[in-house]
Amino acid sequence: MCGVLGLVAHEPVNQSLYDGLQMLQHRGQDAAGIVTTQNGCFHMHKGKGMVREVFRTRNMRDLHGHAGIAHVRYPTAGNAGSSAEAQPFYVSSPFGIVLAHNGNLTNTAELSQEVYAKYLRHINTQSDSEVLLNVFAHEIRREVSANEDPTRLNLDNIFNAVAKVHQRVRGAYGVVAMIAGYGMVAFRDPNGIRPLIIGTQQQDGKTAYAITSESVVFGGLNYETWRDVAPGEAVFIDFAGNFHARQCAQSPSLKPCLFEYVYFARPDSVIDGVSVYQARLDMGVTLAEKVKQHINLDEIDVVMPIPDTSRPSAMELASHLGKPYREGLIKNRYIGRTFIMPGQATRKKSVRQKLNPIPSEFVGKNVLLVDDSIVRGTTSREIVDMVREAGAKKVFFASAAPEVRYPNVYGIDMPTREELIANGRSAEQIAREINADACIFQDLHDLEATIRALNPNIAGFDDSCFSGCYVTGDIDSTYLDALSAHKKQPATLIMPGVVEYSVRIEDTAE
Repeated sequence: MCGVLGLVAHEPVNQSLYDGLQMLQHRGQDAAGIVTTQNGCFHMHKGKGMVREVFRTRNMRDLHGHAGIAHVRYPTAGNAGSSAEAQPFYVSSPFGIVLAHNGNLTNTAELSQEVYAKYLRHINTQSDSEVLLNVFAHEIRREVSANEDPTRLNLDNIFNAVAKVHQRVRGAYGVVAMIAGYGMVAFRDPNGIRPLIIGTQQQDGKTAYAITSESVVFGGLNYETWRDVAPGEAVFIDFAGNFHARQCAQSPSLKPCLFEYVYFARPDSVIDGVSVYQARLDMGVTLAEKVKQHINLDEIDVVMPIPDTSRPSAMELASHLGKPYREGLIKNRYIGRTFIMPGQATRKKSVRQKLNPIPSEFVGKNVLLVDDSIVRGTTSREIVDMVREAGAKKVFFASAAPEVRYPNVYGIDMPTREELIANGRSAEQIAREINADACIFQDLHDLEATIRALNPNIAGFDDSCFSGCYVTGDIDSTYLDALSAHKKQPATLIMPGVVEYSVRIEDTAE
């Protein structure tokens, strides 16, 4: 999961891009980057680390221009340790294009080989985003070459190129890009798996545009939410501020990722017409009904969230059950989100640093803990043990999401079945694994009905990590086995016959 932001304004955008990235920091803590444009030139700074670590005043001063794109990275494909994989990516031809991407492609290997062998384009990293950029650039080149003046780009060229990308690329993608001298392009995969939303602001009587992964950015930048980018749609805003949009997919259908509502998105965001906060409140109601079926309510003394994402669900669950709600686990906000930390050992160690129990809230009590989900189980096990050590008699564990039994291939870093605690286990077996007295999971049908009730226009969902059904239709056991094997191997090849080597632009933060 990553966060993208693009701005076309009538005043300098460097500070707004920085501020917007900070509001998207929850979507990626591995790397950050900003590219602005002025007089046909790109100005780029990117590097590994949090937004505040990557950018210094001297870097911001060099980011000139009234338009730009930005990215925060959470590694799902490629080499997490490489600063070269920080986005946005750049290609010089045609015209000069920079691109930032949220999501994950499922046919990267096929595309990489084609880009390298057929189109003679060099891919310098293992990132699928760089592959996507080169596919887009190639399609732009093909479109322009058929023009009466092959040195000039027009609207049809841009939208036709996006249509070709949709035909060739599979997976999930929310994209913002800039073409030097022309404008900003944004487009979304035909299933709308990853979010992308448009906002506007009036500046001296002219309209400025922002396109980003989450609407929460607009409040901080004083933009007004306008609308979501539709699945398969492409948007082009030229540098004069003229807005154009066109549907570029043959059979688009809105099927957003369920995990956005469960965990990744900020609660103050609205994604595809659904308030994330309201969705999490409603998840608590349906989860409470499930708890009633499996636990004697007289055995529950108190309901507690595992902060922060589960708090709305836990509050509503406690209210629905008529049980006291308490905050017994205090979060150290200076520790990153453990789910997106690379490495099992790092995640396990960070749990005790991130959460600290208040013993008086646990001693002698039967506690119902509520979390947004259970993925690997490492964090859950550590928390249950911590709560028992603090004096709890019984510990029940409720998950606002169903059992995560299958890998996600669309941008969430849980790619191997072996890592998932629910793979091949029942709720009772999971409870034993995490040392809980009982484990209750939300039903998938209830979760989907809860979100669809807030927007009946949602045709379906990417619920693949719960159901094993992949909306792009190209994922089978062979693919998953190969992905699992790849994750266990050192990442040395970026495509058949091409070894990764260290040629990097030194644009990382000092």
